[in-house]
Amino acid sequence: MIKTNLLQGERVSLRAMEPEDLEVLYTLENDTTLWDISSVNVPYSRYLLKQFIAKGTHDIYTDGQLRLMIESTEEGTVIGMADIVDFNPRHLRAEIGIVLAHDYQKKGYGREVLELMEKYVQEFLHLHQLYSYVSTSNDASIKLFLRAGYQQTCLLKDWLYIGSTYTDTIIFQKIFAK
Repeated sequence: MIKTNLLQGERVSLRAMEPEDLEVLYTLENDTTLWDISSVNVPYSRYLLKQFIAKGTHDIYTDGQLRLMIESTEEGTVIGMADIVDFNPRHLRAEIGIVLAHDYQKKGYGREVLELMEKYVQEFLHLHQLYSYVSTSNDASIKLFLRAGYQQTCLLKDWLYIGSTYTDTIIFQKIFAK
């Protein structure tokens, strides 16, 4: 049986963070247009992000999370980040989050990243399920998760405060067949 690199796709590859990723990380983490889809509400300094890169063990069992950088195989540049957070090794589940730079959104990159992450968490972490919180105003992410076979399992009313209004949030889950 020929094994393939589970972190390498057709147009993207996933890799660990490097010190050289500081500026990309700084740009994405401080893009206030992305804050509505996350729990971020304050800017991050380069110093803090440098510490995050340097001091993290990059061991999901120690940190409870894993961040992988999304690299375009065509350009060789970082185009986003994929996160596994709220990792629970006892119940074999975790939350997944994907953020792409604006120029790479709605072009199929998210789907490829999601597929790679699903293969990775099943093969190496033996997860039973992934889930994601998605704002009802985030049409692109809703389409992504539905097309990838995720089920809408819960609607959280008035969960996010965006601009001057509350927005509902959908929990999407995918349970992997064994």
